[in-house]
Amino acid sequence: MKFEKIHGLIDAPFTPFDAEGNVNLAPIPAYAAMLKKNGLKGVFVNGSSGEGYMLTTDERKAIAEAWVKAAPEGFKVIVHVGSCCVRDSRELARHAAEIGAWGIGAMAPPFPKIGRVEELVKYIEEIACGAPELPFYFYHIPAFNGAYLPMLDLLKAVDGRVPNFAGIKYTYESIYEYNQCRMYDGGKFDMLHGQDETILPALAMGGAQGGIGGTTNYNGRELNAIIEAWDRGDIEAAREHQNFAQEVINVICRYRGNIVGGKRIMKLIGLDLGPNRTPFRNITPDEEAAMRRELEEIGFFEKCNQL
Repeated sequence: MKFEKIHGLIDAPFTPFDAEGNVNLAPIPAYAAMLKKNGLKGVFVNGSSGEGYMLTTDERKAIAEAWVKAAPEGFKVIVHVGSCCVRDSRELARHAAEIGAWGIGAMAPPFPKIGRVEELVKYIEEIACGAPELPFYFYHIPAFNGAYLPMLDLLKAVDGRVPNFAGIKYTYESIYEYNQCRMYDGGKFDMLHGQDETILPALAMGGAQGGIGGTTNYNGRELNAIIEAWDRGDIEAAREHQNFAQEVINVICRYRGNIVGGKRIMKLIGLDLGPNRTPFRNITPDEEAAMRRELEEIGFFEKCNQL
C-alpha cells in the first residue's frame, strides 16, 4: 500500500483534564483552531504528551472522537493506539478507522520490554490489522520503553509483511540512523522527525519533510520558522530559530519536561488544559511564576503560538 507522506509539523497535544483529573473535552475545538492558526498540519493524539497510557480505553476513544470532530479542513488526526494489551490496541485502531481518523500509530509498550525486532514486528502486525486501510506509524521513543532496537532492521522486517506500515515517528538522537531509514529503498517509508531540538540537523542531513513534536503546542511558530528559513536558503535564520527552540526546551527541562512544564505553558498562553495525572508531579504556583519569568527573559511570549 502507498500512502501520502506528511509535509510539515504535526502536533502531539496534551489531554485536557478538569481540576478533579477527569478528561475535559471542552477545550479541544479551540485547541484545534489554535494549532491550525499557528501552522500545524495535524495532531497525534493520546501519545506521550497526551498521557495516553494513563487513560482508560473509553477515555482514549472519547478524546479521539473529539479531535476528529474538531479538526479543521485538511487537518490530519493520527491516533496513538499503543497499549500494554495488544487487544486493546487493536480495538483502538478499529475505532480510529470507524470515526474517520487519518492514521494510527503505536510506540513499543513499557511492559513487557520488547528486546528483539521480531517481537516488535509481531506487536505492530497485530495492531495494524485493526485498521488495515489506515497508515500505521511506529513511534520510536526508546527512552520511554527501553526498546533500543535498530530501526533500519525494523523497516526491512515489516516491508512486505505489514501492508499499511507507513513509516516511523523517530524520537531518538541518532541522525545517522534516521538518515539511513529515510534512504531505505529509495525513501519508501515516511520518516517523521520527532525531536524539536534537532529539526535543523534532520533537514540538513536527513532530508526531513515532516515531523511530530511536543513543544509545537506552544512554540509551533518558531519551529515552523526553522523549516521556512531552511527552504528559502537562509541558514543563519534557521540556526537562530533552532537555537531559540532549544532555549525554550532548556526552560521546560527545569520544570519536569514537556508533559508537565509544557502543559502548564499552555495556561500561560491562554489555554488552560488542567493538571497532569498521577504519578506526574504537577507544577506548583511558585514554579509556574518562576517558569513564566524565565520564559519572559528569553522573549518567549512575543514568539509563541497565539490563540
